[in-house]
Amino acid sequence: MINILTAGALSLLFSLIGTPLLIKFLTRRQYGQFIREDGPTSHHVKRGTPTMGGLVIIAAVVLAYTVTHLLRWQPPTVSGLLLIGLAVGMGFLGFLDDWSKISKERSLGLTPRGKLIGQALIGGGFAVAALTLPNSRGITPASPAISFLRDIPWLTLPVVLAAVFILFLIAAWSNAVNLTDGLDGLAAGSATLVFAAYTIVNIWQFNQWCSRPSVVRSMAARCYEVRDPNDLAVLAIAFAGACFGFLWWNAKPAKIFMGDTGSMAIGATLAGLSVMTRTELLLVILGLLFVIEVGSVALQVSYFKATKGKRIFKMSPIHHHFELKGWDEVTVVIRFWIICGLCVAAGMGVFYAEWVTGS
Repeated sequence: MINILTAGALSLLFSLIGTPLLIKFLTRRQYGQFIREDGPTSHHVKRGTPTMGGLVIIAAVVLAYTVTHLLRWQPPTVSGLLLIGLAVGMGFLGFLDDWSKISKERSLGLTPRGKLIGQALIGGGFAVAALTLPNSRGITPASPAISFLRDIPWLTLPVVLAAVFILFLIAAWSNAVNLTDGLDGLAAGSATLVFAAYTIVNIWQFNQWCSRPSVVRSMAARCYEVRDPNDLAVLAIAFAGACFGFLWWNAKPAKIFMGDTGSMAIGATLAGLSVMTRTELLLVILGLLFVIEVGSVALQVSYFKATKGKRIFKMSPIHHHFELKGWDEVTVVIRFWIICGLCVAAGMGVFYAEWVTGS
């Protein structure tokens, strides 16, 4: 538990201190955000605000994770390294997208095809490694079975299809968080809540871990057949702390945006955590706000094409719809945080209820 608390405190500290330093660096070089011309007019004042703040989030997590392991003289686990590699890789892809926007002075970055290829390479590499690197007990970081609160045996896929499914999750969640990152503090605050939930999930799984002798001896224990839950808890709380520290500077009026650098790394990490904890479908409940955001875009586009120009929402993603209805930006963000908090509470209730009723 000490290493988990240490990682959270360090990542929070690194994020709080590092973000203003990055703001100064980006401001001096005029690396600012470009705003959609068709977006709410209230957002035009945000033009030029420094972006790529996700660099601080990723750096804070990597530093906190490294220092925590050095302090306890513990080597990193395979699961931890894979998750960090996924976050850094997707963050780099997001950085290229942000840099493209800055260098070309427009709100559009990489082409959809370019993003898709990058996600396929990074997510595919993670999926293959996670499915094919067993430990001494034969447990791989990821499982070929689709999972809710545990693996669902009758939904076990061939390894190739399982890799494709994991790749789909990484692309879907990275894009979902990316679409949610449209208001000051919305994505950072919501991600903090979901990462905090996964910290608890991993701590609980570690306490009921099949690899712990005390758990194995207990015939009544319904242990979790997962890999490296304690180390994943360290990373989950490190991301929660980094996002929370970043929120200090990202809250309205935002001094910096996380950009695709942060949103794509955060979304991919959430997907990676769901895969490694065998809770892929549970993430749909925990991160329902992100699902609603990406779903609103899908509905808007589909309805627009089907009706040849009609719209369901005034604008998508749905947070812009409420802005155009007259809600203040802060009101939208706080109410969406409340929705996210309720979803996290519901998801954790389901997770705990399964243990109580099944044990």
